[in-house]
Amino acid sequence: MQGKVWKFGSNVDTDLIIAARYLNTSESSELAKHVMEDARPDFANLMQSGDIIVAGENFGCGSSREHAPIALKAAGISAVIAPSFARIFYRNAFNMGLPIFELEQVAEIQEGDTIRIDMDKGEIINISQSKTYRFVPIPDFMQRLVDAGGLIEFAKQERR
Repeated sequence: MQGKVWKFGSNVDTDLIIAARYLNTSESSELAKHVMEDARPDFANLMQSGDIIVAGENFGCGSSREHAPIALKAAGISAVIAPSFARIFYRNAFNMGLPIFELEQVAEIQEGDTIRIDMDKGEIINISQSKTYRFVPIPDFMQRLVDAGGLIEFAKQERR
């Protein structure tokens, strides 16, 4: 994965990721149009597929809605990096096939930097700053969920 960084602060809750007023649909393409809208009104129009969100502590706190990782993934966000994630968001992200990475040094990464994530080596490479960081390893089962595209796709593959 490689993309441009979009920075957000700590305690980004699921209502900032996708506002409750859009929860009358589960259509991922519709949710994608409104991702991060209350945090940055033009975000969905400015970001490009493959971009990466880097945020502060406790990303995804708030309600347990699965719509949040669905909206991020459908918008084209390739990954989210933060020092910590709310536990329910952590599991929902993997269930939806959205890779997330725990990294303490997020303050060193700047908005607009280009970063590459090497999942095999467990590294986040900041190409813009020529720095490399090691992220907290993803549990094997969670990695299998991401590789499959989420829990539903994983279950389909297991049934074959």
